[in-house]
Amino acid sequence: MNALVETALDPEIELMELTIADVRQAFDQGSYTSEALTKAYLKRIERYEPYYNAFTFMNPTALADAKAADQRRSAGKTLGPLDGIPVVVKEAMDFAGLPSTGGWAPLSSAAGGFDLIPEHDAPVVARLKAAGAIILGKTNIPAFSHDGTRANTSWDGPTFNAVHRAIAPGASSSGTAAAVSGNFALVGLAEETGGSIQNPAAAQSLVSVKPTFALVPNSGVTPLAGSTRDVVGPHARTVTDAALLLNVIAGYTAEDAKTVAAIGNVPEAGYASKLSPTALKGARVGLYGEGWRGDALSPEALALYLAAVDDIRARGAITVDDPFRGSDFASLADKTERFDARGMESLAYDFDNYLRRMGPSAAANSLQELQKMLKVDPFADDDLLGRHAKLMPILRKSLENPAIVPDLGEFLTARQRYLKTFNAVMAQYGLDLLAFPQSSAELPGIFEEKEYPSTTVSEINIAGLPGVTVPAGQYKNGAPFSLILIGRMWSEADLLAYAYDYEQATHRRIVPQLEENVYERV
Repeated sequence: MNALVETALDPEIELMELTIADVRQAFDQGSYTSEALTKAYLKRIERYEPYYNAFTFMNPTALADAKAADQRRSAGKTLGPLDGIPVVVKEAMDFAGLPSTGGWAPLSSAAGGFDLIPEHDAPVVARLKAAGAIILGKTNIPAFSHDGTRANTSWDGPTFNAVHRAIAPGASSSGTAAAVSGNFALVGLAEETGGSIQNPAAAQSLVSVKPTFALVPNSGVTPLAGSTRDVVGPHARTVTDAALLLNVIAGYTAEDAKTVAAIGNVPEAGYASKLSPTALKGARVGLYGEGWRGDALSPEALALYLAAVDDIRARGAITVDDPFRGSDFASLADKTERFDARGMESLAYDFDNYLRRMGPSAAANSLQELQKMLKVDPFADDDLLGRHAKLMPILRKSLENPAIVPDLGEFLTARQRYLKTFNAVMAQYGLDLLAFPQSSAELPGIFEEKEYPSTTVSEINIAGLPGVTVPAGQYKNGAPFSLILIGRMWSEADLLAYAYDYEQATHRRIVPQLEENVYERV
């Protein structure tokens, strides 16, 4: 990671578990300024970052941005919804002037490769800045975000789980999860192709929103399946903060044409408008079973899940056991590979478009230019993206001319089948939501070979459905246990309301106690 900004000594600010509402109140009361808060977070990062490796790059203008926020406030100017609030963004998201490495060593000068410097912010980054947020830095990811469990393949080294360093941090948004869970910032942006919002949030006891596909723009974000399943969403310590962050990033932009689908589907009153401690009363909730996926829960996961279901019932919800039993839902998965990658047929086309968006000053403006510039080809490496090219004829053909739109008919058929069955089951049982265990067993260790035992990857990614994670307990090995609440497309406000009810009734978030002087492999 590049050098941290120097921080001066300031009056002590209690950073642990601060919320956006807490900070707004402190600003209004004059308890502290955005500059002081930003310095305090940078000081905490400086202390613990060597042992958790959440960041790849710090924003060199963070303190200046905080000072500007304070000046706006003191001058009585109109303030943005996140004005002066310190946040983080995933490394995969373009931040004008900072390298976009994709987590891959050949795209990092710090690791002996080439830097790609975007001229433009990704729309989600631009929206944070327009909202007045103070972006502290970019957070660590595995190479090309291509790991559903860890960030160990990053050129910047592994990220450790803030809750328990021995546990896998949970997928490619591990850095954002560690930063938010570890109280290095208030909230952060994560991104998912197959579990990378929900897995690290659940692994580090956070609330997250994996949004409906096309609700949030993903242009300017290093893609794996940008045209088909990639989504950007919030990581937060509370449901309310997740909703407030989603308000800022959701909705149409001409920079990402597919977000036209979001028009009319963003609640006018915002994503916090339905939050209520009685939202679950009378709600019909579908429970996990083999009809969704053939994977059974481990005895420990089952016990934790049943306890969470008891909590849901105590809130007045009506539960329906295994509503997908008898449907064809479980059979829709591609079980020939450990990861159902359908949708990644668009990878070469999406990556070519991503590079073209960077601007003429970038070192490469097309996939072909990038391949010529580099000594290695990520599509020729079995450990990176080449395996998908071998298994996907459409992707292999697309690599011959990435500028041409590939045939995505097979993926479209898969999405339609998933949605048809999902919607039919939800209608048959009159369900408002599904409440599933986010993991089917305890989470593996950070340096083990085992993969994350998720229950909803890639089903909701292919279908484009939303999901909200909420902390719900802890495994005996120290790993957090979480629920994931799933609903129909565009139902984020409702899911957040249900999550809020559960959160306020149970308060199951695990507050990390960060360690120092722990360089050894655990």
